[in-house]
Amino acid sequence: MSRRIAIGDDLGEGRELARRDLKKGSKSFALAGKFLPPNVRQDAEICYAFCRFVDDSVDEVRASEAPAAVTRLRALLRELYEGSPQTDPRLAAFADLIRRTRMPLEYPLALLEGMAMDARGTKYETLRDLRLYCHRVAGVVGLMMCHVLGVRSHEALRHAAHLGIAMQLTNISRDVAEDWTRGRLYLPAAVGGGAGPAKPGDSLPLAMGKSLAPAVKALLDEAEIYYQSGQRGLRHLSWRAAFAIRVAALVYRDIGLGVVRRGYDVTAGRVVISLRRKLWLAAWALTLAVAEIPVRMFDGMRVVSVPTRVARYPDDICMD
Repeated sequence: MSRRIAIGDDLGEGRELARRDLKKGSKSFALAGKFLPPNVRQDAEICYAFCRFVDDSVDEVRASEAPAAVTRLRALLRELYEGSPQTDPRLAAFADLIRRTRMPLEYPLALLEGMAMDARGTKYETLRDLRLYCHRVAGVVGLMMCHVLGVRSHEALRHAAHLGIAMQLTNISRDVAEDWTRGRLYLPAAVGGGAGPAKPGDSLPLAMGKSLAPAVKALLDEAEIYYQSGQRGLRHLSWRAAFAIRVAALVYRDIGLGVVRRGYDVTAGRVVISLRRKLWLAAWALTLAVAEIPVRMFDGMRVVSVPTRVARYPDDICMD
C-alpha cells in the first residue's frame, strides 16, 4: 500500500522533487529562480511542479481520456484544500504551500478550466477567445505566484496575470508546429489562424506554416502589450523578487523576438535562447533593477503581505 504523506510530515522529498521538475522542465524559469531568496525559490519550484503535474495529467493521456483526467484533477484539488494526506510528495508540498500562502482555490481551479479547454479541443475564433485560455493556463499562475512572492499591493494582481498571458502568447507563437502534431491549433481564425489539423500526428505543411505568419504576428503584437503591463507591476515586488521575474520576462520576450526575426515562420524550427544570451539578458535585468532603486526609495518601504482578495476574469484582468 502507498504511504500517505500528511501535510505536517517532513516535506523535504516533495521540495527536492519539485526542484528537479523545474530544472528538467524549464531552463528559463530555473535560471530566473536562482535569483530568488532560497525559501522563496523553493516555494516557486513547488508551484511550478504542481502546474507541471496538472499539464502532464491531461497532455500525456489519450485525447478521449483527457476530460476524465480533468475531472480527477478537480477532485484532487478539493482534497488538497481540505488537507487530505497525499501519496505524491510534490502534492503534499503544494498542499503545504496552499496553507502557508493562503492561495485562493479559484486560481488553481481556473487552471483546470484551461486544461478542460484543451481536453475539449476548443477552437479559437478571436483574440478575445484565446485571451481567456491564456489567462486560465498562465495568467492565474501569475496570480498564484503573487502569493508565493509576497506582493506589496493588490495592484500587482492584474499586472501579474498580464505577464502570464504575455508568456503564454509567446509560447503559442513559438510552438505552432509542435502543437499541430498534437492535433491543436491555438491561432484564432479571425487573425488568420485557419482550420486546425485533422488529427494528432500530422506534420504542419510548409505552405500552411507560412500562411500562418499574420496570425503569429498578431499574437506577438498582443503579447508585447501584456509584457509592458507585466513589467509595470514589478515595483510591487521586493527588489530581489522583481529582479528574478524580470529575468524570466526578458528571456520569454526574447523567444518571441526570435520568432519575429524569422519573419514569423513557424516552420523554421523551435526558437531556443542560448545560455550566453540568457546571461546577457540577466545582466540587462540587473541594470534595470539598479536603475529603479531611486523609485523604490521614493515609494518607501511597505510591508510585504499576501493579497486578501481574488482577482477575477474578465473584470479585474482585461484591458478592454
